[in-house]
Amino acid sequence: MGIHHYIFELVAPTTAIGAVFVLLLGPIFFPRAYIWFLLAYFTTFLYISVNHFLKFCLTVRNIKKNIRDWNAKQEQQSSSRDYDSKEVVKSTATNNGRITPTRNGYTSVSVSMTDDDNKYSEMESALKQYEGQYIHAFVVPNYEEPEPLLRDTIKRLAQHRNATTTYVIILAMEESEVDHTTKAASLKRTFDGSFRDFIITVHPKDVPGESRGKGSNVAYAAREACELLARKVDKRHVVFTITDSDSAIPELYIRQIEKALTESEDPYNTICSPPIFFSRNALDVPAAVRVTDIMWSIMVMQNLSNPRGLAFPCSTYSLSMVLAEQVGFWDTDKDAVGEDLHMWLKCFFKTGGVARSVPIFVPINLTNVQTTGYFSNIYARFVQAKRHYNGVADVAYSLKSAFSGEQHSTNDTPSFLLSSSIMPVYNPSSGKRPSCLMSCSFFDKLVVVLHVLEAHMIPCTSGWLMFAAVPLTQFLLISAYSPISSYYPSFQNPIVTSEFYAYMFSLVQAVSVLLPMPLLLCAMLYEGLHKTVDAELFKKGTNETRTWRNYMDYAWLPVSAWLFMTLPSTLACVKRLTRSNDKYVVAAKNITIFTEALPE
Repeated sequence: MGIHHYIFELVAPTTAIGAVFVLLLGPIFFPRAYIWFLLAYFTTFLYISVNHFLKFCLTVRNIKKNIRDWNAKQEQQSSSRDYDSKEVVKSTATNNGRITPTRNGYTSVSVSMTDDDNKYSEMESALKQYEGQYIHAFVVPNYEEPEPLLRDTIKRLAQHRNATTTYVIILAMEESEVDHTTKAASLKRTFDGSFRDFIITVHPKDVPGESRGKGSNVAYAAREACELLARKVDKRHVVFTITDSDSAIPELYIRQIEKALTESEDPYNTICSPPIFFSRNALDVPAAVRVTDIMWSIMVMQNLSNPRGLAFPCSTYSLSMVLAEQVGFWDTDKDAVGEDLHMWLKCFFKTGGVARSVPIFVPINLTNVQTTGYFSNIYARFVQAKRHYNGVADVAYSLKSAFSGEQHSTNDTPSFLLSSSIMPVYNPSSGKRPSCLMSCSFFDKLVVVLHVLEAHMIPCTSGWLMFAAVPLTQFLLISAYSPISSYYPSFQNPIVTSEFYAYMFSLVQAVSVLLPMPLLLCAMLYEGLHKTVDAELFKKGTNETRTWRNYMDYAWLPVSAWLFMTLPSTLACVKRLTRSNDKYVVAAKNITIFTEALPE
């Protein structure tokens, strides 16, 4: 390992510790440079926030459009079936019972097609266009998760129309969980006959070199399932969907995946990334927890509207079995604890930048952390936040992958793809590579690294600087009670002695006031989206979704931002100096009732 690798490891802890030291010592020891630093940081943060808002607008529009188009097609299909049924009755009376079989198992009379018939036929063809082309393997990792929660999650998949023919459930158990065999057997028995296949894998405990968590569980389950499924189906037709134990996946998401893969020029290097949504138990948790997950959802949603396909998945995502096998499946060491982002980065760099995201604008409904007791619920969310921000390891990983000089090897491409009529053929002796195997540009690598830095370095710095920098500077440099005048009698206050720096600090104050505005605009936009998704996709009633009273949730933003973002991310960054492993703790989800209706 080169010295630059160690330097990359120091980026995260240096940034977090540096933010605190600059905040406390900057106004005293280098006030002029500190004012310039604040102006640059705040301006950059404001630019990023405005960009996030614009991208969030695009995502909201696309989500609403997908949901409404889907509902319109469902209504048309229902009308078509009702129309065909009425025609059957009519034909029995007027055409001597001459009935012929037609599509979808329905029957109709042998008469000429009308314009309405053609419209319905085209609509149904569009609905069925993507059916049956792929086998969907859902990896459901879990450790000490409540069985009712797992049963509810799997039940929602069983409601999908193609579940018995194209769905495979991969229930990824942990050997270290007490009675995992009993729970797995119970779930398999419950859903006997509901899916094409139901596979149970048991990840061994205490594997040398592995870090316990979702990543190692998924890696083991995917490898085992790959071997089993390869004996039964063509692996080129298998799509892995990695999910959480609490993910409610609508049928529309699967339809959109198949559409995206069918339209993709390179489906084997396509990673499907959906938005996440917290609505299953949001009304039953503290407002600070609720608003934290809303902000988390917003950040994921805006990230999806990346025009270059450089969008990071969160929690749930889909990719081909071919791609998973090509990159060596999921990493399992302690630097891969942020399994979703890490796998995306691994696919991107291992394929030379060929692997890209396709946004699937269909929300995956998750549960908030929930325990009995208000303060225990707050603490449980803090524990979850600490685990999430351990993904800061990807800062060093992305820097190493982008700038260490390691190149993608064409030998990583599976041999069966090279002879496939579906994939462009690559002949190593020709010296030429098809466009789908071209390496990414340095610009793409730089953009990916900047996005990773944004995801992890802003949380560990913004809370300190945004909340405290301006008032602390005012106290130290402007207040009559400033300790500087006592301890540093010769100190030259630039804000007092220089008209230019007085103007600069006024500019810093003005920009600081604008910093939360884009986020608040996102929150306003989110409220309308939340109601649309609840009512039109999840079919919730008005008493089961957010109301105007929930707007008061956003008063908790300063508290939740510092408690669930700044503090845990700072701790995660500093911990990189020791690179110690955390205990495997599952987020508490003591949920007994789910109020929303199952989507049709």
